[in-house]
Amino acid sequence: MPSPAPAQPSDRLVLLNPGPVNVHDDVRAAMASPDQCHREPEAAALIRRVREKATRIAGGDERHTSVLLAGSGTAALEAAFSSIVPADGRILILDNGNYGERLWRIVDVHGIPHVRMEFGWCDPIDVAAVDKALADDPSITHVGLVHHETSTGRLNPLREIGEVVARHGRQLAVDAISSLGSEELDLVADHIDWCVGTANKCLEGLPGVSFVTASRARLDALESVAPNTFYLDLYGHYISQDRKNAPLFTPALQVMTALEEALDRSLAEGVKVRGERYTALAERIRAGLAERGVRFLLPADQRANSVTNVYVPDGMTYEQLHDGLKAEGYVVYSTQEQLAGVFRVANMGQLSPAAIDGFLAAFDRVVAELGDAQA
Repeated sequence: MPSPAPAQPSDRLVLLNPGPVNVHDDVRAAMASPDQCHREPEAAALIRRVREKATRIAGGDERHTSVLLAGSGTAALEAAFSSIVPADGRILILDNGNYGERLWRIVDVHGIPHVRMEFGWCDPIDVAAVDKALADDPSITHVGLVHHETSTGRLNPLREIGEVVARHGRQLAVDAISSLGSEELDLVADHIDWCVGTANKCLEGLPGVSFVTASRARLDALESVAPNTFYLDLYGHYISQDRKNAPLFTPALQVMTALEEALDRSLAEGVKVRGERYTALAERIRAGLAERGVRFLLPADQRANSVTNVYVPDGMTYEQLHDGLKAEGYVVYSTQEQLAGVFRVANMGQLSPAAIDGFLAAFDRVVAELGDAQA
């Protein structure tokens, strides 16, 4: 069982950005796996194992499987959202942040018929409005949702939306890139038809592999949907990996080996326990920043367990704060232009309580030094 309180190496930057994350030494060591040909039986066996473990972490069973992509989470998103909507279908994109907007940009660039519902970056999704939109428009066949909208740190109401979408007989496609592995999510209980995940966030792997998890029935049905892209054709990857037992194109085998180690650790720790570990770290961050008078973007009950969005203290810029903290060994993350003056502190990955305390102490030093310089 992985330790709930990992040690933080003193010679490594503490990554408080929402992915990539600080990983366990065993995950990093797996990157040094031997050179191998991707068309050999060992590679095929690795792909099968990783697909099965990724499916399990999403709550899937023998009816489900995962399709692996060489690329960041956006590669898997584009593979899913460009592949699942038939020519006579239409997708409803639920947008309340940067990553909801990204879903819209993906379907828009591929010319996929869509409807975009914008709720505002700091506003929750109105489930009743989604219900009405589906009731009023029978041409909508799919709904796209970001589970954890890290641009604001908001956790969207996955289960409630899943129940509404299922009741209307539509398909739900979920960007779970920043939630899978630490937030409650279940393919069956949440009525998820298409779930997109990545290695390098709450699963605590390294960047370079992402995946789409779905039922085999849904994937088989893609045979009748004409592809909109060549490299990211989801059905093509599925057929090659599942029926031909071979990758469609060259995979990132070393990164995949590291992902398998990360998945083994994730499954051993369990999503519930990892979520509790992350929650404890997030509460430590939030309590410390609250004591320092920092203002939060969202109310406490709307935040996910792995990212906290806060305003830069008065009298300094984000760049000054970031650079000062990085010089101290801690990396925080900006938000997009729509939320100027807000930054993100993530607690994904192998972080210890001591690392959080170190960050807060460094925060104090940087704020004091900038204050002294301006005095």
